[in-house]
Amino acid sequence: MEKFIETREVPCIGEYDIIIAGGGIAGVAAALAARRLGSKVLLIEKSVMLGGLATLGLISWYEPLCDGSGRHIIKGISEELLLLSIQYGPDDLPAHWKTEKKGDSKLRRYATHYSPTIFALVLNDLMSKEGIDVRLDMIASYPIMEQNRCTGLIVESKSGREFFKADVFIDATGDADILYRGGVPCVQGENFLSYVAHGFGPKDVEKYTETKDALRIRRWMACGSNLYGVGHPEGLHKFAGTNNEDVTEFVRMGQQMLFDKIKDEPPKDRDIITIPGMAQYRTTRHIQGEYELTINDEEKHHEDSIGAIGDFRKRHVHYEIPYGCLYNKEFPNMLAAGRIVSASGDGWEVTRVIPVAALTGQVAGTAAHLACTNNQSVADNDISVLQNLLVEQGIMLHF
Repeated sequence: MEKFIETREVPCIGEYDIIIAGGGIAGVAAALAARRLGSKVLLIEKSVMLGGLATLGLISWYEPLCDGSGRHIIKGISEELLLLSIQYGPDDLPAHWKTEKKGDSKLRRYATHYSPTIFALVLNDLMSKEGIDVRLDMIASYPIMEQNRCTGLIVESKSGREFFKADVFIDATGDADILYRGGVPCVQGENFLSYVAHGFGPKDVEKYTETKDALRIRRWMACGSNLYGVGHPEGLHKFAGTNNEDVTEFVRMGQQMLFDKIKDEPPKDRDIITIPGMAQYRTTRHIQGEYELTINDEEKHHEDSIGAIGDFRKRHVHYEIPYGCLYNKEFPNMLAAGRIVSASGDGWEVTRVIPVAALTGQVAGTAAHLACTNNQSVADNDISVLQNLLVEQGIMLHF
């Protein structure tokens, strides 16, 4: 492969306490937590809307905040964002969770569908109200490392190539792009081909006419695989999601599947409202942290837990996430948030969804603030101090 050596001056255009790469749910939660504690925060997002898969990616189901037996266990910013997702738009949150904040194993869980476009608008408004600096249409492309410490991020945008400085960095890209390029050991994942768009047809209009519920006029139009690989095209390889060729193939094949599904239908019988603006991968890359969450952690307590969670697929299942899932101690000022935390197998499945991404984002923002304030490594944060802050923020540490 032919290579070129590039040398150019890059202007430094800002300095922050904490920079967060990735404006999905994890990044938004990290920014909120750090800013509310007093840190100067920058949130960088590669697209032109916040929310990631939850908005631009059209995966507009906020998975359960309960454990399936009636107990509400995921709280804090995760619950705040769920309630904001439905404050100005349609929802199907069960009435018993709206009024009583409890249920039982026979009732629907604390979960809801919502309008992804309205949610994106809400998140933009929230960042403004909280005084968080946001850059959209900007790619955090490369960390500048001195030994294993990150000193800043090279970014690319319409303004060209620029540089931001910070004391602590949170990778919420969903793919561990910044941590991986900074040298943090990572594990590559695999994905089945799946594609979800939003559309409507006559039956959806009938449902809306009957119910006057705007949520009923829009339905998911799904192609390809389910969570377990059923529907993945026979003989097709799995997708990594960490290089451009792979992403291009994944998206174009998804679009082709959807087109083939609808092209012979009567043109006036349905419409596609929107297709996803990003690749709808589930598991691309995660870090090798100080602790890896696996299925062996089901129903296991951890003294350094930073949050209790359930399993969106099954009832009566509990995990506690150790703080060590969010960092590698060899990299003193870098943290992971969202689906890239250190987890594998079922551990990866339960940590990659919206509520837990918000939870680990909130923890990462809080831990980053502590490290910045005390001028210390993220690994040296006093776990009891961190846990006390999280409890004050409403997080349940132990199930």
